[in-house]
Amino acid sequence: MNPPPTGSPHAWQATSTRRAGTVTGIVLLAAAVLAARPDLAVLAVPVLLTSLWSGTGPTHPTTARLHEPDGETRAGELTATLTLHPADTAPLTHLRIAAPGHRDTQTVIATPPGTREIPLRLASVRTGTQDTFDIAVRAYDTTGTWEQPPWNVHAPRRLVLPGTTPLGAVPLPDILRGLTGTHTSHRLGDGTELRDIHPFHPGDRLRRIDWRTTARRSPDLEDLYVRRTFATAEATAILIIDSRDDVGPDIRTWRGHAHPRPEDATSLDLARHAAASIAHRLTQTGDRVTMEDLARRRRPLPPASGQRHLRRLTHALALAHPVDDRATSHTLRPPPLPAGAVVYLFSTLLDDDTTTLVRAWRTLGHRVVVIDTLPTLHPIHLPHLRLAWRITRLERDDRITTLQHTGTPVIHWSGHTPTRRRLEALAHRTRRRPATTPRSTP
Repeated sequence: MNPPPTGSPHAWQATSTRRAGTVTGIVLLAAAVLAARPDLAVLAVPVLLTSLWSGTGPTHPTTARLHEPDGETRAGELTATLTLHPADTAPLTHLRIAAPGHRDTQTVIATPPGTREIPLRLASVRTGTQDTFDIAVRAYDTTGTWEQPPWNVHAPRRLVLPGTTPLGAVPLPDILRGLTGTHTSHRLGDGTELRDIHPFHPGDRLRRIDWRTTARRSPDLEDLYVRRTFATAEATAILIIDSRDDVGPDIRTWRGHAHPRPEDATSLDLARHAAASIAHRLTQTGDRVTMEDLARRRRPLPPASGQRHLRRLTHALALAHPVDDRATSHTLRPPPLPAGAVVYLFSTLLDDDTTTLVRAWRTLGHRVVVIDTLPTLHPIHLPHLRLAWRITRLERDDRITTLQHTGTPVIHWSGHTPTRRRLEALAHRTRRRPATTPRSTP
């Protein structure tokens, strides 16, 4: 964790009230002397005495430090703690708290001698690298004649990790190539699902002998029969994030003229959440998972399983972000995939590159599941934007129809029960069943 930033307050300076009082007292006293007006002198003396009584101001400045919580930060509510160390004669501190996408909050708090801790909370559904708190601080002394110029306390950019949604069964590869795991494969070996009853051969384990079948088929025990099972194996899945664009539910923000609101999840937020949920489910069952980013071609994470690997995947998902369009204007090439892996593609399907990639993966024999991460759009009121979206939607619907006709399922991700049911139905409908083998007869 990076050390929290510390504010850099300036020295105390006189307030406008003190300066105005000093000038007013001098002017009144000069007018009283020139005009021989004792009444004006009586008015000038208290004003000058008040300005002189305020002295030179506090000797120590008020300082501020922003502390962030330790550990991982998840989407939902971001927290921090502002610690104030006020000067002995500075009972009031003015704070102006700002955050991207939120309205500024201003407050004046009493700061008695000692340390004052102020908890801060920021609600946001956004994930990835986020700017959080920017606080302007200004302190006043007890007389109100001295103040510190405002200074800012900035919070460093924080990496917000995506959350997860509990899922049931998810689609797996048609052929399992692993040597151990929780899924039943087509190979003969140690497992729980019966394959057939077979005469005993050298190399068969004695604990596999089926004594009931042996007693029924060979009462004199001339032949022994064993129960053969299908071997278990783990699945390999690759999560491919299409982070070339990050669009929100407000179509006016698509061209970068405005930023999405903190309460509006963008397509990349949905992709991170969906990929993290599927990765969590797969690692729970002991399957191996890897990840690839279409926008930033780098060495992918090696396929692995376990909680430590899940944390690496979650951090990699949070770091995915769009890059310059000029760097991704070339035609996308299909990334290398592990043999026999199921491909999960998280995309908005706003261009034809994704359908080309899916066609290439299916040609290589991979099973592909497309997760549609385009958020539900807000109502569009401008006529030209409504027309542009209508054309874009028709093209997008054609891509989805083409994918479905080629046997590639397209599931819109919402993170709620309908998405979970569709994934479970797809997993059960295409669950790999080993080829039935007739039981051997004596």
